Parts: sequence; structure tokens; C-alpha cells
Amino acid sequence: MSDTRAPVPVTVLTGYLGAGKTTLLNRILTENHGKRFAVVINEFGELGVDNDLVVDADEEVFEMNNGCICCTVRGDLIRILSGLMRRREKFDGIIVETTGLADPAPVAQTFFVDEDVKRATRLDSIVTVVDAKHLSQRLNDSREAEEQIAFADLILLNKMDLVTEQEAAAVEAKVRAINPYAEILRSTRSAVPVERVIGRDAFSLERILAREPEFLSGEDAHEHDSEVTSVSFEVSRPIDPEKFNAWMTELLASKGQDLLRTKGILAYPGEDRRFAFQAVHMIADGDFISPWKPGEPRRSKIVFIGRDLNRPVLRRGFEACQVEA
Repeated sequence: MSDTRAPVPVTVLTGYLGAGKTTLLNRILTENHGKRFAVVINEFGELGVDNDLVVDADEEVFEMNNGCICCTVRGDLIRILSGLMRRREKFDGIIVETTGLADPAPVAQTFFVDEDVKRATRLDSIVTVVDAKHLSQRLNDSREAEEQIAFADLILLNKMDLVTEQEAAAVEAKVRAINPYAEILRSTRSAVPVERVIGRDAFSLERILAREPEFLSGEDAHEHDSEVTSVSFEVSRPIDPEKFNAWMTELLASKGQDLLRTKGILAYPGEDRRFAFQAVHMIADGDFISPWKPGEPRRSKIVFIGRDLNRPVLRRGFEACQVEA
């Protein structure tokens, strides 16, 4: 007996490291729109923190670690989507947040080359979040940043509070040169109406095939920036906020150009809430988020993504931020 239910719409959130994808995802999950979403998150590196950065919500969050969603992890994505289809009455849509280093083409391919996924889901749109302040630099050193823009149906020109109108116009012109078809929305902290992002029915297979005729072959022809690596650390004692701030201030000042993305979940002494720290190059931000769960080990973890990362030095620096034993 064939399934006559309408395919489940899928929104792919992409964008380079630190552009604001998780912030946008949190806005979608917390605004009062009456819809339920299943969320699939992919991370780059052996120790994931993005799942902790996503707000506590009723939605189911599936995390795929240590791989590019467009390579070995695609099988995991197909398995997760297939599993979701067995309980599709529990949600109205699916959101896939890719790692900032993912080429979105193979992600989109998943919804066309696997017959079961193709039958049960519909790629609604690819939404690319762009860091208005750092885009020019990214286009110079990352092919993925350009591909993410090229494949977008909607481009969120984010961090508008960090650029002048003249700089914003220049960035928008670069985006338009890569993708003249996508709608562009400007935002600060990814603040846009949810209905402008979800349920757009905007993905155009015809446009993608015009850019990449081999799209439906399912072959991966992309290459990764081999210089970009990830290191991550976890410690058991609480973090001294003064030590951490002093270390991070010095580290970002001296190595900020090589640190594409820094993110961590920290346990501060005497504080029941988790502290979420994030940085893009030298621009850092942090705030308290949800409380630690009862009985949950209060372990702090941090992830660095960048070039020329010195693992022993970074490990010693982070461990030195712990309170005295």
C-alpha cells in the first residue's frame, strides 16, 4: 500500500563557520509559530558542542559528529531521515543544519538520489547565513563559502551591526555576483521572521542543474580545505571566568586570524547555568544558557576550528583556566 501523505518539507541551513546558523536555528525553535520540527545537526571535529548550543526545546535533535555531512556522513543522514519517516506524524518539517565547512551540493543531492528519501521528503529551500563582516576574507580562502552562496535560495546577510552601509552594499554586490537569483535578507543576530525562512517552497532543481549538470549523479567532486583542522578539549573542574577571559583575550589577539571558529560550553563555579562561549576570529561573545541538568556532570568543553592549531599549547591553556584543585 503506497503512502499518500504529502512529503515532509526539509530546510537546509548552511553558511560558513560562525556566520550565525545556530542563532537562526534557535530563533526558529523558540518563536511561537505552532509548528514542530525535527532537527539534524552536523559538526566538524571529534567533540561536539553544537547540540549544547541549541536551545532546549520539544524538538528532537539528532547529532552527526566527526565528518563532513557531504561525504561519509551522508549515509547517516539518509538513515536518520528514514527513521524520522516512521514517526512523521510527530513533526511538521525537518531542519538540517550543516557544518560550516560543508559544500551544500551533496547535502541537497541526498533528497534526489535516494529513492526512499525522495518519496518521503521535499527539499523546501537552502538557507545560507553569511557573515557580512568576514565574507570577503572567506571568499578568498574557502571554496565552500562560495558554494554555500551559489546554492542558496535565501541568503541571510547577517551581522549587519558590524559593518557600515557602504561595506554592506559591497558585500551584497559580491553575493549577487555569485548568486543573482536568491532573495537576500539583512539581519543582526539572525533576527528575521520565521515565515521568511521556513516553508518557502523555493528550491529550484532546474537552476541547480544549470550550474552543475552532474548534480543528480550523486558523485562527490568537492575537495576540502586541508589546512582547516579541529581540536577540542574537555575538563572536569569548573572554569575560573577571570582566567578564561584573560587567556582567551590574549589567544584571540595573537592567533585570531587563524582561528576561524571557537565555541565552548563552560561550567563556572557556583553557577547552575551553562556558559556558552563563541568567537569568530577576534570577535568573541558569550552568555549563560540553560541550566545543567540534575545529576549531569558539569564538564567544560571547547572546540577550535582553524589553521596551524597547536594542540598541546591550546590544551595547556584551557586546562590552566580550571579552578585550583
